[in-house]
Formats: sequence, C-alpha cells, structure tokens
Amino acid sequence: MKILCIGNSFSQDATKYLHQISDGEIFVRNLYIGGCSLETHWNNIVGANKFYGSQDNGGDAERNTSINEALLEDDWDFITVQQVSHFSGLPETYEPFLTNVLNFIREKCPRAEIAFHRTWAYDDKSDHFGFAYYDRSRQKMNEAIIKTSSHFASVHGLRTIPNCEAIESARALPEFQGELNMNRDGFHLSLDYGRYLAGLTMYGFFTGKDATKVTYEPDDTDPKINAKLKEIAKKLTFVK
Repeated sequence: MKILCIGNSFSQDATKYLHQISDGEIFVRNLYIGGCSLETHWNNIVGANKFYGSQDNGGDAERNTSINEALLEDDWDFITVQQVSHFSGLPETYEPFLTNVLNFIREKCPRAEIAFHRTWAYDDKSDHFGFAYYDRSRQKMNEAIIKTSSHFASVHGLRTIPNCEAIESARALPEFQGELNMNRDGFHLSLDYGRYLAGLTMYGFFTGKDATKVTYEPDDTDPKINAKLKEIAKKLTFVK
C-alpha cells in the first residue's frame, strides 16, 4: 500500500511509526514544510515549488521536491491532505484552496483515494500563538476542528482520519493526567506515545485492521499503556 501525505509537521508526527506498525505493509511518503497551510500548498502547486522535504517511512528528508512531482512519482493508493493546525477549526481558511488542491490531485492521480487528516487540538498549557483563535481552550479547539473538517470532508466526499479524536481520547486516560503528556511542546505529539497513537490510527484507517493486533511498539514504552492506545485506535478505525 502506497500513501502520500501532503502536510507539515503534524503529518510528520502521524507517519513516524506507520511503516513499522504495518510491518512493512505500508509505504508512506510525507511532504514536509513546517506550518504549511492549504493556501501555501496551493501556491506551491501553482509555482511548482520544490520546497518540500520528502520523508519516506518516517525517516529524514533526503531531498526536496514539489507536490507536482511527488504526485507522479508513484502509483499512490491514498493521498492525504490537511489544514495547518492553528487554522484547522477556522472554516474561512479552507477555500478556495482546498477545492483547488483536490482538483489538482484528482487530475494527476485519479485512481488514488484522497483522505482528510483531522489533526488534534493543542494541549491546555500550549503557548502556540494560534491557540488564541480558540480562546486558549482545548475543548473549543477540539470541537471547532471536528465541526469544520467534518463539513469540508462531507462537501468534498472525503473520509477523515480521526487523529483529533484519538489524541483527545488518550488525554482522558489516567496515565496522561500527570507527568506523561501526549504532546512534547504543547502542540506537536510526544515522540513516543503521541506519535505511536497517531500511527496506530493511521494504520487502522488505511487497512481497516484491528490495531490491537499490532506487534510493533516504540523503544522504551510501556506495553500496558500501548495496549490502551491500541484499543483507542481500534475503536475509531476497525472495520468488522
């Protein structure tokens, strides 16, 4: 299975462990520009700009490319798009850029299914400037992201990858009420459990398989906590 993510640091987080989680079943390429919005993606398409780091299977970017080139580099099964995190719950930031990007992808890769990656709300204590758009309320940001992304996904006939719901579910676990956190800086995911859960959710979404059957676990993580994260991903993505 071949997946191309047109994203930023949030898709970098979500795809870090995806290849390992799938036991090699999934090849994933992430196009990376930090803080890249739908508007910037569209402008980069128009300019055929080679501004994206190309990250394969969670690795480092070894070359730069453009969206235009990346779409034609392989026979993609899935292509994901997403809004930059701080705009994800703001409907006025989506169009006409989302429509333009989707039309371009469909022209170049008519066989691929396009999915919308629903990113997560910030941590309560986040100092990210964009948190102010949501009155620095995680609940408000979470609700706005779900409402906004659901609307545009429905308009464009896209399925949504529920990492917003996954991360929020994990935050409710007792293990993440104290020292452990799903984020490493208030908005990016923790390098262990946060990235792992996002990868499990991606895996379940793309394959429809039971995430509790995954055997790969990141180094220095607790199997008991990982089991709970697998259950969250299964609940959100498993197709019986």
